[in-house]
Amino acid sequence: MSETDSIPRIGQVVRIIQGRDTGQYAIVMQVIDGRFVLLADGEKRKYDRPKKKNLHHIEVMDYISPEVQNSLLETGRVTNGKLRFAIAKFVGEVVTDLKKGDQHDGERRCN
Repeated sequence: MSETDSIPRIGQVVRIIQGRDTGQYAIVMQVIDGRFVLLADGEKRKYDRPKKKNLHHIEVMDYISPEVQNSLLETGRVTNGKLRFAIAKFVGEVVTDLKKGDQHDGERRCN
């Protein structure tokens, strides 16, 4: 399993694969130990109240947000807007590129 082989780093984007937030993206705020991390997304999970998540329940992406990582390492804090921006940037660049050619066009439309 790739999600247990790699320990995520601070500022890295992960996809939640089990639990109430399945399929959503979040950013690693802190690595507690070899088993748990703290995640936040800036919307549902704010910086002040991150979610403690088991490493077996997340999929680590190959993307680290430099803005979030620098902010956390320098000041120890990050704004919720910066978290939302980093996730939106990741979804816009990486996820859209992965799904090109797939039949996901208009999937989120209400019409």
